[in-house]
Amino acid sequence: MKQYLLSVYHPEGGTPPPDELDAIGRDVDALNEEIRAAGAWVFAGGLHPSSTATVLRVENGEVLTTDGPFAEGKEHIGGFWVIKTPDLDAALEWGRKATRACAVPIEVRPFHDED
Repeated sequence: MKQYLLSVYHPEGGTPPPDELDAIGRDVDALNEEIRAAGAWVFAGGLHPSSTATVLRVENGEVLTTDGPFAEGKEHIGGFWVIKTPDLDAALEWGRKATRACAVPIEVRPFHDED
């Protein structure tokens, strides 16, 4: 089985109203249970806002630390799943379900094969 990363793209500062957020939470919980029941579950988690990020980079041989996200954008990764499926088609089907549950874009990306 191959592993895939399903990245949840949240709009920066675009938190839905509480009633929509509650419905999304229920839908995501149901999806999590479905992924577990199918044996595709590896790991998942939600992330704090991108403003809590710390970026480390090498510059002139020194490691510099800066606050906030590295990438400037209107969307940032707000959560993710790592799943295992037989192929990309199956991973894309989980991605379709995830984008419906979260009501935001989902990126599906394979991990490199383990040797």
